[in-house]
Amino acid sequence: MADMNFKLLALPHSAAGARRAALVATVLSLGALGLAGCDTTRSDDVIRVEKAQGSNENISSLTALINQNPQDPEGYNVRGSAYGRAGNFSAAIDDFTKAIQLNPRFYQAYANRALAYRNIGQPADAVNDYNMALKLNGSYDVALIGRGNIYRQAGRIDEAFNDFNQAIQLDTTDGRAYHNRGLIYQKRGQHEKAIDDFSKAISLSPNSPEPYNGRGISYVALNDDENAFADFNHAIELNDKIAESWANQALIYERRGDMKKAAKSYAHAAGLDPKYQPAKDGLARTRGQVSG
Repeated sequence: MADMNFKLLALPHSAAGARRAALVATVLSLGALGLAGCDTTRSDDVIRVEKAQGSNENISSLTALINQNPQDPEGYNVRGSAYGRAGNFSAAIDDFTKAIQLNPRFYQAYANRALAYRNIGQPADAVNDYNMALKLNGSYDVALIGRGNIYRQAGRIDEAFNDFNQAIQLDTTDGRAYHNRGLIYQKRGQHEKAIDDFSKAISLSPNSPEPYNGRGISYVALNDDENAFADFNHAIELNDKIAESWANQALIYERRGDMKKAAKSYAHAAGLDPKYQPAKDGLARTRGQVSG
């Protein structure tokens, strides 16, 4: 769900309509970036590298537009997004910085640079940029959600909750706000509220497996294994490359006493992510109990 795609928004009065139309047309035709949605890696904002969207052809076309209009900050913001999608975060940061230099009130570029900083392990710089984006636009849900994720991972749960809650009060349509608030409710043991939030995240982003896994865990906590199993299986149907989903499925098999199936699913999870500790622990528990 997560994760987040860089946000492309029009910057009012920053460029002539014809140039903006050409820029947007290039983005759409070459697939430079998508709209921000609920697409995370374990609820993070970590960017999934999409080489097609950061192809040399795409970058070259965006560079040509920048060369034609070197004082247009939108061009740098869009190319920075393409660089970010390709995993070239250094180049992305340079472009977002240039966009900000050309228009210091470009709050979207601040939020985009924050996301790039987060992806290279500089959360303090990311928070500074999210703060600046929110100073310029206190209702920018993307910045609230991004900053909330950093706070949550840093253990600053109350601050994270406040950010997600504020985004929700602003009527965000970004499922990450509900998903991540659900994770906090879950951590606090408020599983009914967590399930409500995960369900809302699912309604906003039905093709994202993460909220299904989150909701399933809360169902397990409430001893509703049937609904949990359905959620974990659906998460696998949506993306069968996520170790967490298979380990969660295995947990239900284990609770049912079917150690053979549990061990098989734990092994599959460990194969997808050898460092995923729940899969390793579950396999160690169940493999020795498989008879025959």
